[in-house]
Amino acid sequence: MAGREITGALLKDMLRGAAEVLDKNKERVNALNVFPVPDGDTGTNMGLTLTAAVREAENAAGDLSKVAAAASMGSLMGARGNSGVILSQFFRGVSIAWADKSVAGPKDVAQAFLEATRTAYRAVMKPVEGTMLTVVRIAAKEALVAARRGSDVETVLKAALTGARTALQET
Repeated sequence: MAGREITGALLKDMLRGAAEVLDKNKERVNALNVFPVPDGDTGTNMGLTLTAAVREAENAAGDLSKVAAAASMGSLMGARGNSGVILSQFFRGVSIAWADKSVAGPKDVAQAFLEATRTAYRAVMKPVEGTMLTVVRIAAKEALVAARRGSDVETVLKAALTGARTALQET
C-alpha cells in the first residue's frame, strides 16, 4: 500500500485479511452479542457474510469500483442475521462511495467510511447506539479527522481502527 492508495487488488487482500481476523475472533464477537437478542451468533453471522463478500470480490476483475461493487453484492446475497445485513449495508455504502473510483486515496477512504455509516444506519428501522452501528460511526469520524489532517491512506485506516476499538470498549 505504501500509504498512498487502495486498488482493487489491495481491497481483495484487505477483505481476505478481515475475514481471517474475524474467523479467529468469531467466538469473542459471539460473546459480545446482546442486542437485539442475546443469541450469541453475531460473529458467526458476520463471518458468513464477510466470506460471501470475499468470494464475490475474488471473482471481480478490474478496478476498485468493480471489486467494491462485487463485495457489496456478495455480502448482500450472503448476509446472515441482523449483523450480516448491517455489514452488507456497510459494504453497500463503500461501493456507493467508490462507484467511480479506480483507486482510493485518503479522502476517498474517509468518504467511504462516512457513506458506509450512513447506509448502515438507514438500513435499521430504529438504530440503537452501543451496537456495531456505534463502532462504525466512531471509526468513520476518526477516519474523517485523519483525512482532513492530510494523512495518508494507511494512517486514515489506522485512525478508523483506533476509533473502532475505542467505541467497542465503550459499548
